[in-house]
Amino acid sequence: MVDRVLHRRRFAGAITLASVGFMLASQVAPVFARQATPAIGVATLGWTDELSDDNGKLNVVTTVAPISSIARNIGGARIDLYGVVPDGTNSHTFEPAPSDARVLAQADIIFVNGLDLDLPTMELAEANLRDGAEIVSLGEQTVSEAEWVFDFSFPEEDGSPNPHLWTNPPYAKRYAEIIAATLSARDPDNAAYYAENLTRYSDALDALDVAIASSVTTVPAENRKLLTYHDSWAYFAPRYGFVVIGAVQPSDFSEPSPQEVAGLIDQIEAERVPAVFGSEVFASDVLEQIAAEAGADYIDQLRDDAPPGEPNAPEHTYLGMMIRNMDLMLSALGGNADAVTALSPADTYEGS
Repeated sequence: MVDRVLHRRRFAGAITLASVGFMLASQVAPVFARQATPAIGVATLGWTDELSDDNGKLNVVTTVAPISSIARNIGGARIDLYGVVPDGTNSHTFEPAPSDARVLAQADIIFVNGLDLDLPTMELAEANLRDGAEIVSLGEQTVSEAEWVFDFSFPEEDGSPNPHLWTNPPYAKRYAEIIAATLSARDPDNAAYYAENLTRYSDALDALDVAIASSVTTVPAENRKLLTYHDSWAYFAPRYGFVVIGAVQPSDFSEPSPQEVAGLIDQIEAERVPAVFGSEVFASDVLEQIAAEAGADYIDQLRDDAPPGEPNAPEHTYLGMMIRNMDLMLSALGGNADAVTALSPADTYEGS
């Protein structure tokens, strides 16, 4: 059995304990947001615009795809937007290419996640930042240090908290609010447009939040446990009454040891977890082996920063990513995701 090396885990000031391979957290009751009408997408642009200084639009650069998608829904057609981190890339190990320096040097605003997720891009951006441009870190403006989560994949002794705030839709909404405020301050002539886009997008995120919370109630309480390969759900789980019982991928992105694999199999069997979840980005034969030996289903398509579908497709959005994740996750755990899948995944911004 794996030696029990304990890590502290903080969420909203509370401290719990997690052993190596087993991240245990207190279950928090689901929080229901106000009811909202699902939004209807009206345009699709993606986030690979050619940046220009000659068209009167702000040049906006983003890092990971969820941030790019959120920025598009606020800036709409009145910004030029370029996502530096390719969709489906391991954002933790991404190193920007020298050619990215040119893109960053053209930016008026660079939105990063922060919380140490995109440090190489931030460093390159700082080295090439043009006069008057700014780097806006979203994570630090969304949660306080007391709300940081440390866990198996992000141990406190390494100093970097789990950065995956966006799998919690209310935190994604906060990202949208920060982006809207930043764009409006830099481009006051279009402030009303950004505000209208924020209203529509906030309604869509509120509807997603409500639908997830409602759908989770269809999952048997004993099945509301998550064991994943990449630890992306630390801020999602307490929002909706899940417990993250394990993350397979160690903090150095290596494979787990045989002892840790054996311990995870024992844990899955003891917890009677019906399914374990792999990642679209991080293929893992190890997790598939763990699931098979523990008698659990293996679902290998969860996405934390890779929206489904082709670029510019209606479902290739943050909303589409979360809807797809809930369809996979809740169904595999014995629930019904119909309330979530009924939502539109498409962008909500005005087309012009």
